[in-house]
Amino acid sequence: MLDSETGHDRDAGGRRRLPPKERREQIVNEAVRFFAEVGLDGNTRQLAKRLGVTQSLLFKYFATKEDLLEAVYETVYLDRLSSDWPARLTDRSVSLRTRLLAFYTEYSALIFEHDWMRIFMFSGLAGAALNNRYLEHLGGVILNPVLAETAALASASARPTMEDIWNLHGGIVYIGIRTHIYGLPAPENPEEVIASAIDKYLTYFGISETD
Repeated sequence: MLDSETGHDRDAGGRRRLPPKERREQIVNEAVRFFAEVGLDGNTRQLAKRLGVTQSLLFKYFATKEDLLEAVYETVYLDRLSSDWPARLTDRSVSLRTRLLAFYTEYSALIFEHDWMRIFMFSGLAGAALNNRYLEHLGGVILNPVLAETAALASASARPTMEDIWNLHGGIVYIGIRTHIYGLPAPENPEEVIASAIDKYLTYFGISETD
């Protein structure tokens, strides 16, 4: 709530005022957990109650719920994409298998967690633009480069398509989905499952481990 004398914010318990940057980060982090739990239809009044602040305080930092969801999108999706992945995926001084294995090992470590998976699922079910933007961004910086690199090495009899890339990518992402969405046990060694998927993918296109 707002301090009537200073105009600064306090939580409902009268605890210390947080600096604006820290308060904003607190709101976004709790919003990630909140929407992962209840879905994107969750309302800001419920979120404010969980935070122990007034709804008006939320709107001091985010004018609309859509603005808050945009901050959630940046935190959950964009902030987890490393800026150097495209360059590393197209570095032909390194074998394609090594490049793919390094990328998917790092990527899976970032997305194989409860909040990411559930927000992604809820966004997809709601037809939210957040998912579409993320998938377009992923296609541009990751999937299209992988397609080009595969095409450069594939045998003449097996030319890759974007559908092939999605099959590889989706199969790896499914490891996290079955754990965090379906509640099934995670593989004991996810890295081995990822490596196996990559090896099958490369073998199909006649690409060796050293290419």
